[in-house]
Amino acid sequence: MSHQTLTIGKTRPAVMTLGAATLAIALAGCGGSGGDPAASEATEFSFLVNAENTEIPDALTSLSEEECATQNETLPLTIETVPQTSLDQRLQLLAGQNGLPVQFAAGNAPALTKTLDESGYVLDFEQALTDLNAIENIEPAAISTIENLYGGFNVLPYQYNIEGIWYNEQLFEENGVAIPETWDDLVAAAETFDSAGVTPFAASGEQGWPITRLIGNYIFRTVGPDALQKVADGEAKLTDPEYVEAAQAIADLGAAGFFGEGVGSISADTAVNEFMNGSAAMYYMGSWALGDFADAERNQIGEENIGFMPFPGVSGGAGDRSQLAANVGLPMTFNANTYGENVGSWLGCIAENYGSTALEEQNLISGFKVNTPVEDLPPLTQEVQEQISATDETVLWFEALMNTKATNTSQVNAAPLVTGSITAQEFMELVQNDLDN
Repeated sequence: MSHQTLTIGKTRPAVMTLGAATLAIALAGCGGSGGDPAASEATEFSFLVNAENTEIPDALTSLSEEECATQNETLPLTIETVPQTSLDQRLQLLAGQNGLPVQFAAGNAPALTKTLDESGYVLDFEQALTDLNAIENIEPAAISTIENLYGGFNVLPYQYNIEGIWYNEQLFEENGVAIPETWDDLVAAAETFDSAGVTPFAASGEQGWPITRLIGNYIFRTVGPDALQKVADGEAKLTDPEYVEAAQAIADLGAAGFFGEGVGSISADTAVNEFMNGSAAMYYMGSWALGDFADAERNQIGEENIGFMPFPGVSGGAGDRSQLAANVGLPMTFNANTYGENVGSWLGCIAENYGSTALEEQNLISGFKVNTPVEDLPPLTQEVQEQISATDETVLWFEALMNTKATNTSQVNAAPLVTGSITAQEFMELVQNDLDN
C-alpha cells in the first residue's frame, strides 16, 4: 500500500517497507541491553504520534476528560508530534537512549516494529489485555490483521479498515444483477453493465494499487490466505502458474473494457467521482472511502444507494469470501519497559471505551468493539461495523509484504497490465525480480 496517514477520509493506508537488516543495525547500540533495558514505572501517559494523524490524539484527549479521567489524574496524557517522514528516525534515536514514551506510533514499516519488539521495546497486547480481562474488547478480525502484518498482537487497531467492492444498488436493481458471490458471477455482472453502457469498475490506473488489490484478492481466494506469506518466505513465486492466473484474470477484465476508457490516466479522485456520479457500477476500495461517500455535494447517487460486498470467491479455491482484506493504517504500540499497573489501567480503559468514542465523535471505525451503542450512525458505516464484527480471519493486500522497489514496480505496471501493454506473465516476472533482488 502506498499512502501516508490512515484515516477514514480521503487518504489511504500506507506501509513503507524498509530493510529489516538496516533497522536492526540502527538499533544495535541500544545500550547493549539485549532487549532487557531497565523497566521504570511511567509518571505520565506520554504519546508520540505522527503530526498528520489528528484523529487518535483527539479521541484519547476526549477519553482523558471523560471515561478515563481517573486514569488521567494518575498519569496525565501528554502528546508529542513528529512529521511522519521523521518518525522512524525519531523512534530509533529514542530506542537507542531507552527513551521511548509510554505509547508511540509504530513506524512506517512493520520491519521497524518487529525490530523494536525483538529488542524488548514493544508490549505483548495479547498477554496484557488478557491479564486485564479486556481482550474481548478487540475485534477478532483486527487481531488477525495485526498478526498477519506484524507476526504477533503487538500494535493497537486505533484505525481499522476493511476492503471490498462498493456497488451502486440502484444500477444493480435496474439491470437485474444479484450481488456476485463468485468470480464468474462478478464477470457476468460486469458484462451486463458493459452491455448497458455502464462502466463496470471505477479504478485509478494512475495510482495502480486499486488494480493490484484485485490481483491480491484473487490470489487469496485461489491459493489461500497464506498465499503471499509463502512468496515472502520464498516457498512460492509470483511466477508460479497459480499466481500468474490471478494477474491474467484481472488483465482479462481490462481487455474486455470493464475499467472504461483511459484507465491508465484516471486519478484516485476521478475514480471515486465516477462511482459517485453513477457512471460506474462498482468500485474496489477500503472503508476509508466512507468519508467520500458522506460528502453530499460530491456523492450524487446518495449513501442510501451504496452497498458493500466482499471480494467474491473463486470456484475450487482454497480461500473464501469471508476472509476480508484489511489494514490498520499506521498503528500505535506501547513501550513494554514503562508498562505497569497505572499504564495498564489506561490500556484497559482505552480497550473498553475507544471504539464507541471514535465512532461517535469522528465517525472513525477502529478495531475496538463498540461497547456503548452510537445513536444516528450512518447506515453505511453501521454496515461496515457489522461486517467487521462478523469477520474472524482477514488477509492483507498484494504489496503488504513486499520491499519498496517491488511495490513500486507492481503499482507502476498495473495500468499496462489491464491495457494489454504487458502480459500477466511479464507483470509477475517484473515484480518477482525485484523481490529476488
